[in-house]
Amino acid sequence: MRGDGRQIAWLTGRRRRRLAQAIEGYLYISPWILGFILFTGGPVVASFVLSFFEWRMIEPPRWVGLENYVTMITADPLFTKSLVVTVNYVVVSVPLQIAFALALAVLVNQKVRLVGVWRTIFYMPSVVSGVAVSVLWVWLLNPEYGLVNDILSFFGITGPDWLTSERYALPALIGISLWNVGGAMVIFLAGLQGIPSELIEAAELDGAEGLTRFRYVTLPLLSPVTFFNLVLAVIGGVQTFTQAFVMTQGGPLNATLLYALYLYQNAFAFLKMGYAAALAWFMFIIILVITLIQFRLARTWVYYEAGSWDR
Repeated sequence: MRGDGRQIAWLTGRRRRRLAQAIEGYLYISPWILGFILFTGGPVVASFVLSFFEWRMIEPPRWVGLENYVTMITADPLFTKSLVVTVNYVVVSVPLQIAFALALAVLVNQKVRLVGVWRTIFYMPSVVSGVAVSVLWVWLLNPEYGLVNDILSFFGITGPDWLTSERYALPALIGISLWNVGGAMVIFLAGLQGIPSELIEAAELDGAEGLTRFRYVTLPLLSPVTFFNLVLAVIGGVQTFTQAFVMTQGGPLNATLLYALYLYQNAFAFLKMGYAAALAWFMFIIILVITLIQFRLARTWVYYEAGSWDR
């Protein structure tokens, strides 16, 4: 009996220590928890509720139920236009970003002199402010004194009015999106350096060299990293805002009216906060559905060396 009593006391003391450690841990992270509730969780819930109201800020909110969502889908041509523009932007820019980031990662993974300097140079643009980059590209793409058209004229090509042309404005934004692939490049670089050397040596012994080895050995082993970058790139592409806002304001003729920019215009230009909240939740649904589809399709092409996807 005494032994049982000592065991119970030991268990009780252990539980108390665990409880004390848990309380201490929550106290340490309480600033983050409070910040999340006040500045992230609270606004998310408020935006969902607000999506069922009409609120122009200068008047009290008025309950309209699903009217904002119905109007969005059935009676707003700019909503459809912004979706089409965003889909075109994402479908073209995301594969280019993935390919460009992978190409840079392969380059900076070579054993050359000053490789650390080259890695820093390629990564630095991704940490520059989006507004500063957009202003820089406005100057570079200026049809009169921009460096891009000056380079084209050197080869006898007359450059277009990039940001004021309905035909070239969106391709210009897509090209500028390649400026920020430094983060994806670093992730690809980590993946390349994580490939076991014995697999590369085995492929070389089997006669696989150059592009053949890259296609049948490197790319399959990089598939988890590619999948990670792909998910982030699609989410970032759907949410793209800064470039269109600073450089084109959605023009010309709504050619660069990206979805996030249209949401912003409804909220802060037209003061239709309820409608903007509905647009925001529709964006959330779009991103959620696309991400779930990507995870579902990943079972067919993402290879994990440690085991199958289901594990």
